[in-house]
Amino acid sequence: MDWEAIRLSLRLAALSTGLLVPLGIALAWPLAFGRFRGKLLLEALTSLPLVLPPTVLGFYLIVALGPRSPVGQAWEALTGARLVFSFQGLLLAQVVTNLPFFLQPLVASLGSVDRRLLEAASTLGSRPPGIYLRVALPLAWRGLLSAMILSFAHAIGEFGVVLMVGGSLPGRTRTASIALFDQVQSFDMAGANRTALLLLAFALLVLMGIAWLRSRERTWS
Repeated sequence: MDWEAIRLSLRLAALSTGLLVPLGIALAWPLAFGRFRGKLLLEALTSLPLVLPPTVLGFYLIVALGPRSPVGQAWEALTGARLVFSFQGLLLAQVVTNLPFFLQPLVASLGSVDRRLLEAASTLGSRPPGIYLRVALPLAWRGLLSAMILSFAHAIGEFGVVLMVGGSLPGRTRTASIALFDQVQSFDMAGANRTALLLLAFALLVLMGIAWLRSRERTWS
């Protein structure tokens, strides 16, 4: 078992989920309640990683983070290192890749919040940011928790974008899914089976947790 790769996967998933929480909360409000020009475009852009082939998404992330891009040049000027094939670049790639997995359950949960409660808060003088953060978001806490669990789980198992943007550098970008791929490539079927079983067990636990949250939501609604 490649414990170094598993620890790296857990660290990467935890950090990317931590970055997605403020970003996802900020984007979920206009997606759930907003009425503005460009909303359909915003919905399409935030859902794009769901339908794009990982190779296509990975290629454009390499272009966006590469040494010739403004982001890549700024990072290299600040740190002296490149973003592509680094842990930091992989972290940014995971945030982009997992954004729709965070947004969809949160937006759906916000959409089910009773609008009368939001209108009552507005009547009492609350401003939109306060209504969202103090009324809507606490009522949608199960959706927020599901979003965090789902994005964390997807980050653990992501393969295509990770391979494109990070490669397979032990201790830096070699995650559990990449380790599994390398084990199969080297015909280490016993090691591959152990890694695959661990990822399978983790996925089942995540799905059971999300199903439990949804059943509780139906029970309490």
